[in-house]
Amino acid sequence: MIVACLDLEGVLVPEIWINVAERTGIAELRRTTRDEPDYDKLMRGRLAILDRHKLGIREIEAVIATLEPLPGALDFVAWLRARFQVLVLSDTFYPFAKPLMEKLGHPTLFAHDLEIEASGRIANYLLRLPDQKRASVERLHDLRFKVIAAGDSYNDTSMLLAADAGILFRPPPNVVAEFPQFPVTREYDELERAFSAAAARIATAKT
Repeated sequence: MIVACLDLEGVLVPEIWINVAERTGIAELRRTTRDEPDYDKLMRGRLAILDRHKLGIREIEAVIATLEPLPGALDFVAWLRARFQVLVLSDTFYPFAKPLMEKLGHPTLFAHDLEIEASGRIANYLLRLPDQKRASVERLHDLRFKVIAAGDSYNDTSMLLAADAGILFRPPPNVVAEFPQFPVTREYDELERAFSAAAARIATAKT
């Protein structure tokens, strides 16, 4: 049995923080895991920016409510579900992701959580565990699943490296340059073909 592990933002839905940056006019919030490989540094910076501008969970939820899955994402998820088990591994947070997962038809999501004060201020972020994408793939291997993973950013690369096959989807040039071992796809039909090819290689390797 093969499990398809997917990143969320940039693969199935738009980048949340980029949309918050555009809605608020705070250019600093455009920085994402596509730019910064140190997730703690990135999140500490984001929380400091939110505090400076007195923004909290309500303002971010208002932006998320306007977002829709990327064009073609729903059909792609349906295609995957017909062929594999599907698991979304994301470094976003459950309060952010819930409305987006509803729009995607509720695939299983492993994400992180937030410490939110009564005022709506986001006081801290709470990792489910460090490098949870890689750890999840390793635990799936312990359960004797094979894994094909797809993502777009630095924080996806440990997941791709741990998987039986890793695929980049619409990555920035810096990630492509640093991880040339992964095939690059730009459209969902290319991603489907990459998943099919990887599954065929895994099946051949087993026989």
